Amino acid sequence: MIKWLKDPVTSFVLAGTIIFAVSSFFPDGEISNSIEIKKSDVERMIGIYEMQRSRRPSEEELRDLIDQFVKDEIYFRESLKLGLDVNDSIIRRRLVQKLTFLTEDIATIQPVSLTEAEKYFNQNSERYRVPKRFSFSHRYFSPELREDAESDARRAMSMEDKGDPFMLQKEYADRSLLQIRSFLGDEFASALQELKAQNTAQGPIKSSYGWHTVIISEVKDSYIPDFETVQARVLNDATIDLRSSANEVYYDELKSRYDISYPDSAIP
Repeated sequence: MIKWLKDPVTSFVLAGTIIFAVSSFFPDGEISNSIEIKKSDVERMIGIYEMQRSRRPSEEELRDLIDQFVKDEIYFRESLKLGLDVNDSIIRRRLVQKLTFLTEDIATIQPVSLTEAEKYFNQNSERYRVPKRFSFSHRYFSPELREDAESDARRAMSMEDKGDPFMLQKEYADRSLLQIRSFLGDEFASALQELKAQNTAQGPIKSSYGWHTVIISEVKDSYIPDFETVQARVLNDATIDLRSSANEVYYDELKSRYDISYPDSAIP
């Protein structure tokens, strides 16, 4: 885990400061009747309009946007005054979601540095392991077309029998066991991983479809790539974990401020 995530000051003090600043506009639980349209509000409206319509709004359209903004704000504040937000599960979920997003956004204002990402990679290197991969061809022997497909497949390893038509591929290159399992089944993948690369047919092994002989041309062992190879993926993963960890740290600090009582029946 990135070191500074463990420090509550970094991940939740900024969030607390912003949330306190916002709440200070409504002192003593009173809802202000003063509405100030800021330049940043207008720019945001224009930006959203441009994104949706692929053009800037006209002066009349902009006035309509601002009027709607004012209407929404008035209705929102009047709803708060009437207590319409109380015990409303939809509003509750939405507010929880917004606070979660706010915490995550604050935590990732400063992008993860390459040094932090490399440290994250070293601590989580197994996540980036490239699995063992196989390249092979096979001949298929159908139980529907043959009386004893397994025996025919066994004899075919020492004689010329092209096998039966197969609905999937006859050759597979550089495939992991997970991929092989997805289209030929667990039994086939388990048997295949016990075989070695060689020029002669091996088997027979059973799949979800029937019996097969296989020629394995190459087996690539599992390995962990170097940091530079997976740098972009590591940066993305580190940022995601950073957002999640920031919420955990922030919640732990908030929870410590509350006295929580549970009914006896709710405690295992």
